[in-house]
Amino acid sequence: MAALSVERSYIDIRNQVTVNGFSNVLNSDVRYLLSDNSRAKVWSAGFLSFALWDAHTRELLKMFNIDGQIERLDMLSGQDLTFEDDIKTKIVAGTKREKMQTSFGFFQRSRNAIMGAADAVRRVAVKGGFGDDNRRTEAVIITTDGMIWTGCANGSLVQWDGNGNRLQHFQYHSVAVQCLCTFGLQIWVGYASGTVQVLDLEGNLLAGWVAHSSQVIKMAVGGGYVFTLANHGGIRGWNVMSPGPLDGILRSELAGKEFLYTRIENLKILAGTWNVAQGRASQDSLVSWLGSAAGDIGIVVVGLQEVEMGAGVLAMSAAKETVGLEGSSAGQWWLDTIGKTLDEGSTFERVGSRQLAGLLIAMWVRNNLKAHVGDVDAAAVPCGFGRAIGNKGAVGLRIRVYDRVMCFINCHFAAHLEAVNRRNADFDHVYRTMTFGRPSNFFNAAAAGTSSAVQNPLRPKGIPELSEADMVIFLGDFNYRLDGISYDEARDFVSQRSFDWLREKDQLRTEMGVGKVFQGMREAVIRFPPTYKFEKHQPGLAGYDSGEKKRIPAWCDRVLYRDSRSAHVSECCLDCPVVSLISQYDACMDVTDSDHKPVCCIFSVDIARVDESVRRQEFGDIMKSNEEIRYIIDELSKIPETIVSTNNIILPNQDTTILRITNKCGENDALFEIICEGQSIIDENGQASDHHPRGSYGFPQWLEVTPAAGIIKPGYIAEVSIHLEDFPTLEVFLDGVPQNSWCEDTRDKEAILVVKVRGTCNTNETRNHRIRVRHCCSSQTAQLDPRPNGSEQVQGNLLHRADYQHLSSSYDVVSHLRNLRSP
Repeated sequence: MAALSVERSYIDIRNQVTVNGFSNVLNSDVRYLLSDNSRAKVWSAGFLSFALWDAHTRELLKMFNIDGQIERLDMLSGQDLTFEDDIKTKIVAGTKREKMQTSFGFFQRSRNAIMGAADAVRRVAVKGGFGDDNRRTEAVIITTDGMIWTGCANGSLVQWDGNGNRLQHFQYHSVAVQCLCTFGLQIWVGYASGTVQVLDLEGNLLAGWVAHSSQVIKMAVGGGYVFTLANHGGIRGWNVMSPGPLDGILRSELAGKEFLYTRIENLKILAGTWNVAQGRASQDSLVSWLGSAAGDIGIVVVGLQEVEMGAGVLAMSAAKETVGLEGSSAGQWWLDTIGKTLDEGSTFERVGSRQLAGLLIAMWVRNNLKAHVGDVDAAAVPCGFGRAIGNKGAVGLRIRVYDRVMCFINCHFAAHLEAVNRRNADFDHVYRTMTFGRPSNFFNAAAAGTSSAVQNPLRPKGIPELSEADMVIFLGDFNYRLDGISYDEARDFVSQRSFDWLREKDQLRTEMGVGKVFQGMREAVIRFPPTYKFEKHQPGLAGYDSGEKKRIPAWCDRVLYRDSRSAHVSECCLDCPVVSLISQYDACMDVTDSDHKPVCCIFSVDIARVDESVRRQEFGDIMKSNEEIRYIIDELSKIPETIVSTNNIILPNQDTTILRITNKCGENDALFEIICEGQSIIDENGQASDHHPRGSYGFPQWLEVTPAAGIIKPGYIAEVSIHLEDFPTLEVFLDGVPQNSWCEDTRDKEAILVVKVRGTCNTNETRNHRIRVRHCCSSQTAQLDPRPNGSEQVQGNLLHRADYQHLSSSYDVVSHLRNLRSP
């Protein structure tokens, strides 16, 4: 750590924290300054460490890291390793005479080389600054009960006490915390995914929802609402009474009017899959495959397999993945060529893509639909070579259409006839582990650079993200074959178009039938010939593999789906928001550019959406007309009745008085906050004059109030210490006004404190108690006259402490104190 250095300049702890006079002792930029409820301590927070200061003396009290471990003040930051030092590795190349003895040896060595390269890139990336510590502090707040809460880049929340002791750790979301806000008994958390969560002061999760389509960068309280500001500029307000007792009533009332604000939209989706066998397609082939999109198709999703292969490609892909990069020239060629086929720019716009080695998925949206499509996220799951390399695996895109979530997954599973269990395991691995977190570079550009993940923040751990989508479409080369049939028999049935009998031999159908794979998903009836394996550039069914291996024809290339239908609900409505039918499921048998045939599936999708303008109107009518709701709002808005023990305090030097605040309400908590409204000078006649409002400048230097905010339970009493700070009394005269060595005016002063009391759900109104606190200087004060002759004058004044007066109420005691005089 850097050496301790505290400037001895004047400091004020503002109500909203404006601090001068503290030096930076952290090993990173100071990102946050925060005073505690008593304004007696200040937190300065860097990325990974904190410093705790005394607000009055500017002394450094404690330094600690994000784990709560105390750090030595004299510790110097270590020297960073240079990028060049860490990247130095030995690359050993084999001689050309080395021969691979078996295919296993080749793949084993390829795997070792790939994993070694990826690991080297990962190490360099971390040391070189590409990877940040995902626990760095992103937000800090102090709650009403005096606890400090910090939010981290990994989504975790940490609770600290006012002395810097780490108390609890919570993890409710995996995306970075961007901002924190607190009001009453709640903590609001804004995430980079656009999600907002609400916690109680104990850290229990009360609610969570997707508030925006991009990161929530700021939150503020006012007018009975918590307002959230998104990165794209959108602002939304959320009632502070929710979550709460109103939710169930409103939900029930709105459900009864669902038919008034429900709209059904129809959308056509084309999903196409093709194993291109490292080749390139002619324009005629692409038109044959995707030409139907020229009609009324709204969304086109294309999944390609084996765009490129080989150990070098896999090594490069693995290395790129470690530093968040993807793509290749071959993949870009396919994106550009398909884009031209779809008339990209004029008719369609590409909104997202994702490549993992030879796997590529891309999506195009018709221009007139773009306004209803957003939140495009991508994901990739490798399944090859110990679940680490992308020669097999899946890539996916997730979008929000008419406020419904759809996922499209392009897969390439394990090959060979006997590898059924491996294929089943590949699907299970993809379904359980696919996590969407990388935003598209093409859509919602304002949100680029951060994930707009839309997963449910309340989803229990272990529940796959794909299970929460309203519709999921799997497409790709699943590699399931035909069992119990010979090559010649299969050829005969194909030539006779006896597909019903062939489907009985289909491995995928058998495995789905016993619930081992693609559970809960559907497939349209197959009415096209098996799509694998063909000789390239040989048209017709005569093109099936006739070589030495004579691979049995199979439906390797498939499209499966799941929508919102269940055994109980099948009609499109808000409870079953996505219902789809397949209008076309076919293979392009005339395309000969690969050993696989491309497959095309067209969905007709009904989507139930909410007309927000109508729903808001109905919501407003319910809020106004429902008597039960009005009663609950009135009760929640009430300010608890409170009394204070005194309205007049006189303090000699180093004296302390206890102010007691009583919550007379028997049901609701009372929140209090004490501020300094202003400060006056007491003249020789004991009258307050020369009043100076404090505004946001907090308490005077001579006054300490502990705590200055808190919660009072029903029927309980809060005790607040009003303490006169001790400071040097040696005086000099500056412009005729006595000053101490801290440049503080040493004449008697009076501060007007205001105790603001509010309810837990009331942001607009407070009930205020005004308290006068007089500071009386010590009886003997040494004064230095700065005249040239150096003469000295000593003045004295003896003050006695006044007994404080117990009042039953203090809503307005100004008139009672007008005639008050200092003794």
